Amino acid sequence: MTVIIAFLANVLVAIAKTVAAILTSSASMVAEAAHSWADAGNEIFLLIADRRGARTKDARHPLGYGRNAFVWSLVAAFGIFTAGSIVSIMHGIQELSVGGPVESPVIAYVVLGVSFLLEGASFTQAMVKSRRLAKERGSSTWDFVLSTSDTTLRAVFFEDSAALIGLVLAGGSILLHQVTGVAAWDAVGSILIGILLGVVAIILIGRNIEFLVGTTASPKLRARVGTALLALPQIERVTYLHIEYVGPNRFFLVAEVDLAGDEQEHDVARRLRDVERQIEAHDAIETVVLSLSVDDEPSLEFAVS
Repeated sequence: MTVIIAFLANVLVAIAKTVAAILTSSASMVAEAAHSWADAGNEIFLLIADRRGARTKDARHPLGYGRNAFVWSLVAAFGIFTAGSIVSIMHGIQELSVGGPVESPVIAYVVLGVSFLLEGASFTQAMVKSRRLAKERGSSTWDFVLSTSDTTLRAVFFEDSAALIGLVLAGGSILLHQVTGVAAWDAVGSILIGILLGVVAIILIGRNIEFLVGTTASPKLRARVGTALLALPQIERVTYLHIEYVGPNRFFLVAEVDLAGDEQEHDVARRLRDVERQIEAHDAIETVVLSLSVDDEPSLEFAVS
């Protein structure tokens, strides 16, 4: 729902900015229009990411389709870089030498103001959700957004943040152009917006690549998972634990455990399978593989902070 709201807001804003860019001949408004059209297109990729990543696992994909979310979010991030950042910077550089006066700046201010309200509503939703989830995990909002495997939430958070900052930059550059009479300020605004989008795109690209290549679980997550395993009455010790992201908030879990009791081999194998099924019933676990610990292997200790 967050992505759909963001998409509708971006389309409306993009149309308004495009009309304003044509009427005002402002380089900053052109950059903002490109920014919003890029964001609107990216929301489509994020919708595809959510849909394809939610498919259930099958024989060909035993770990599920969750990594689709990282792939399509990576495509969306490249879209921000190419359609937003590069276009804005190149247009701003061109306008530095040939830029003319901004016509009817009031139109630009009205569109920027309305856009700020729409983008602010979308950002507020993403912020509220991020704060709630960060609080549940005992983390700051910023650290949570950067580290979360929910790539769609991170994309909406950063895109809306960049949108609000970009609107301020556009409005400020047009105002400086009016006050000083120097047309270059409008072009500088376009360049700054492009740089802003480039930074956001690089952050999003980097995080998606990390999840695709394989990133380790945080110590807090590892401690929570280990503590949950030890809380099961069937498990006495954990000597090995591997947690791998296979999608947004979805994990592949491998562990070596020491089961309670001293039963025969075929009974132990059945109990291991039953424990695996019990763990896989958790919403966040895509697949779990358990094996038996060797007696001389040291037990892992987990401290939940």
